Parts: sequence; C-alpha cells; structure tokens
Amino acid sequence: MPNVAQILKSKLDDPMAARRTAERPVLTIDAEASVFEAVKMMAQYQIGALIVTQGSEKKIAGIVTERDYARKIVLMDRSSKSTPVRDIMTAQVLHVRMSDTAEACMALMTQHRMRHLPVIDNGQLVGMVSIGDLVKTIISEQQFTIQQLEHYISGVHT
Repeated sequence: MPNVAQILKSKLDDPMAARRTAERPVLTIDAEASVFEAVKMMAQYQIGALIVTQGSEKKIAGIVTERDYARKIVLMDRSSKSTPVRDIMTAQVLHVRMSDTAEACMALMTQHRMRHLPVIDNGQLVGMVSIGDLVKTIISEQQFTIQQLEHYISGVHT
C-alpha cells in the first residue's frame, strides 16, 4: 500500500495539481481573511479545503472547507464577505505524516468523517491529501493487481 509521500509525488502527474504545487506547496489562508476570499481561492484552484494560518509565523490555526462554508455561512444566512475565516474554520486539525499509508489515511478520514488531511513533515506543512487522492491511489493499486493476476493466469510473465 502506497504511503503519503508516494501519493503526494503522484499528484505531480496531474497538471492542475502540479501547477498549484509549483506556485505553493500547500495553499493557505490567513485566519483574518474573509470567507469570501477563501471560497474564491478554493474555486480558483479547484480544491475543497484550505489550511488556515495565523500570525507572522504562519502557524496552523485550523482548516476551512466547502462543507464549513455550506453549513456555517449559507445555512446560517451569514455574509461571506464580512465573516472572517476564523469564525467558521475547524480548529482541531488532524494530520498525517509522509510515512503513513493510504489505508491509514482512509481509516482516519472515515472515522472522523473528513475529506482532507494536511501532511506534516518535521513540523512543517508539506502537503494535503484528499479523499479523491486516496481513491485514485487505491484504484490504481487495484488495477495493477488485476493486471498482474491476469498475466499470471494467462501465463504471461513480466
């Protein structure tokens, strides 16, 4: 089963993800920014979550997702332009390490009903793994296994 480091490396094959990674390894937004700015950034980069930072050290303060927007702005009839991200972000941020497996990430996401996991390496934010990244990885692994079994059954060995 691939680990988080391999998943992040494979994301570079996706042109949109590669462009984002070249510009910034992980997209973040300041806790004082408006929710409108956060949603605009998510739309621009076609992503579903941003890491929220705070202070001059850009310390991780939380995570804001499309789900936060839908539940805490739209459904509560608040203004996205006047509400700061800190008011709707999830402050308790679970994360994974580069050595964690896709299976461990999937278990964590399932258990906590979440779709995005920041990746921390040596105390630094180095990436983000989404449920889509994990599904893509698992499907790719299954396709490889199926190919190997088909070759084995048919007597073709590589």
